Amino acid sequence: MESPDFDSWGRVRRRARASAEPADFRPGAPGGFLPFGNGRSYGDSCHNDQGHLFAMRPGAAISAFDPDTGILTADAGVLLSEILALVMPHGFFLEVTPGTAQVTLGGAIANDVHGKNHHRRGTFGGSVLRFSLLGSDGQSRLCSNDSNSDLFQATIGGMGLTGIIEQASIRLMKVPSANVRQTAFRFGSIDGYFDAIDAIDASHEYSVAWIDQLARGGTLGRGVLMAGDHADDGGPAKPPAAPKLAVPFSPPVNLLNRLTLKAFNALYYGRAPKQPQTGIVPWASYFHPLDAITGWNRLYGPRGLFQHQSVYPSGNARETTIALIECAQKHGAASFLTVLKRFGDVPSPGLMSFPRPGFTLTLDFANSGDRTLRMLDALDEIVIAAGGALNPYKDQRMSPAMFEASFPQWREMEAMRDPAVMSDFWRRTAMVLARAQPSLKQAATA
Repeated sequence: MESPDFDSWGRVRRRARASAEPADFRPGAPGGFLPFGNGRSYGDSCHNDQGHLFAMRPGAAISAFDPDTGILTADAGVLLSEILALVMPHGFFLEVTPGTAQVTLGGAIANDVHGKNHHRRGTFGGSVLRFSLLGSDGQSRLCSNDSNSDLFQATIGGMGLTGIIEQASIRLMKVPSANVRQTAFRFGSIDGYFDAIDAIDASHEYSVAWIDQLARGGTLGRGVLMAGDHADDGGPAKPPAAPKLAVPFSPPVNLLNRLTLKAFNALYYGRAPKQPQTGIVPWASYFHPLDAITGWNRLYGPRGLFQHQSVYPSGNARETTIALIECAQKHGAASFLTVLKRFGDVPSPGLMSFPRPGFTLTLDFANSGDRTLRMLDALDEIVIAAGGALNPYKDQRMSPAMFEASFPQWREMEAMRDPAVMSDFWRRTAMVLARAQPSLKQAATA
């Protein structure tokens, strides 16, 4: 059976994709299998065009929630928004939430997603207590720090390659209100961000900065810093709501171009307060602002978008951020969603987790073909020279060499991969490396 609903969020390679049922999960099937959540990965880590996908959303449900302990158990296909709708009235919130709540629980684990409080709480994987994992051998294994711990660590951040996450139990955090007491202010250049961020992160649970990627000269890297904490007096928070706006179809051209973004950036920056201004903001607008618009990715036009998210060490973060922004400008590219934030030193339990201590910059670009690909390669070179890495679940074009530089532990992941599971991302990165290099076992016996 084929479905047109298995596109990734980047929409660069749109086609009908074959699906299968978990009952078909077995070794030896041509092309293998891959679990598919809600399609919020930007690239091909959620695709398996030579094989089949397992749709995880149908029938997914929350099976247990204890409001005394804050522990919740749910099927992997449950959305984070569905979890929030249940637990918020009891005064709980996710310990770590990514930039969208339209991610499945299994997807949040498989990608070990991060949020605006990584400097305090690390990745989503730190909230995971246990999960059951179905292998192609037909065995369901309970995985935790104490049971099948190697498989537990490989699955967190393992991009679905270790098998099918069936159910998972996570720990939630008690909050006075889901709403946020936000302190926001604008800074006139990238220096303003780095001069302020140490004090901001030391005193706030959350922080994130929007960057005007088009600003040049003395204003290069200007933006708005938004720090936040769950408000003691935030009042009752509204549960997750259906989006009020929608982009029902893809326009024939990219609407998020240099002309429109220049006007938007000037307006957004100009409306931000010059001095720190504190007030209560709804939780949804702070954590998941773009969830209010269904299909906002269609605004990039029929060719889709590429997202480039990198992480690089703190020691050269200011210079690296400038170099990345200037590189995009030299290539004539305009990024709509340009986000800068800190990653802390809280270790992830995941073997292949993307976050590591330093700073992370996210850039979104409309797909303009070879011109965009050349720019992305140039951005990669800056990241590697800085000692950084790329986010695999935001990628659909990094080279095998770039992948190995970002994740030198990939061979350990390959050893833990279920033999019947494969993705387009893994096929074009790790498997290319595996064919070109001897395995660890072969090297040891040579």
